[in-house]
Amino acid sequence: MLIDTYGRVATDLRVSLTDRCNLRCTYCMPEEGLQWLAKPDLLTDDEIVRLIDIAVTSLGIKEVRFTGGEPLLRPGLVGIVERVAALHPRPQMSLTTNGIGLGRTATALKAAGLDRVNVSLDTLRPATFKTLTRRDRHKDVIEGLQAARDAGLTPVKVNTVLMPGLNEDEAPDLLAWAVEHDYELRFIEQMPLDAQHGWKREGMVTAGDILASLRTRFDLTPEGTDERGSAPAERWIVDGGPHRVGVIASVTRPFCSACDRTRLTADGQIRTCLFAQEETDLRAALRSDAPDEEIARIWRLAMWGKKAGAGLDDPSFVQPDRPMSAIGG
Repeated sequence: MLIDTYGRVATDLRVSLTDRCNLRCTYCMPEEGLQWLAKPDLLTDDEIVRLIDIAVTSLGIKEVRFTGGEPLLRPGLVGIVERVAALHPRPQMSLTTNGIGLGRTATALKAAGLDRVNVSLDTLRPATFKTLTRRDRHKDVIEGLQAARDAGLTPVKVNTVLMPGLNEDEAPDLLAWAVEHDYELRFIEQMPLDAQHGWKREGMVTAGDILASLRTRFDLTPEGTDERGSAPAERWIVDGGPHRVGVIASVTRPFCSACDRTRLTADGQIRTCLFAQEETDLRAALRSDAPDEEIARIWRLAMWGKKAGAGLDDPSFVQPDRPMSAIGG
């Protein structure tokens, strides 16, 4: 079990497979990209599967989410999914992706054992997409979403970040589109995880702003805390159901007290929180032939030291050095 001093138990493991990405979203990284991790620093496929095995069989992990960067850029992704699906007990598996490669991989990922996907899409307008991502790939994402739905990687969740002056007016249109296509839309407040460290609280579109915009067209009924559990998204029933829309308000409505996550970076570091300043090295233990029991002990110790909250509401908050693409979503 991965328990911390506040009694929270981590059962959800986020595994970053790469820090690389084929988009250059303005709220994530500069146009020229970043200095990527060197290949020798990355965990191998075997190392990733071994750590997940330890997490599932010895530490109580029940859900595994593959992230990046862009995880579809990982050449061995399908094989990793297949091997994790063979573990006992078998964890639930999902993938957070920008969707560009799903058109050619969704069927194979489903066959390998992947359960569902979260796809990032911030706009329905191709021109706005190009401005936000600095790439002309909107059509590929739309096709990837359809491929995921057709392959049975459901529920297909769509993650959207609204940015002032770019797409903040699209919330109602995005929800109408999601309902039409049977996707579950989740708006995410922009977080201070950009490589440029340009995030400003006063410039963000808040959960309150998003809900006010949605209510100009839809009737939203709160789902309730019992249904939410430890999920990061507050959800609302849209026009009486069955569709729902979520808002992840990491900044204005933190949910740290119910957090059930542990994170593994692509270079083998354990992070207890997206906004943590500290990391715990598992790669060194792996490569020094430490037994599974020792790796599990290191992991437990790391999670025991998890802080009460992310500290975003603290005036002394300092943004982590690693950006989102290097941490994993």
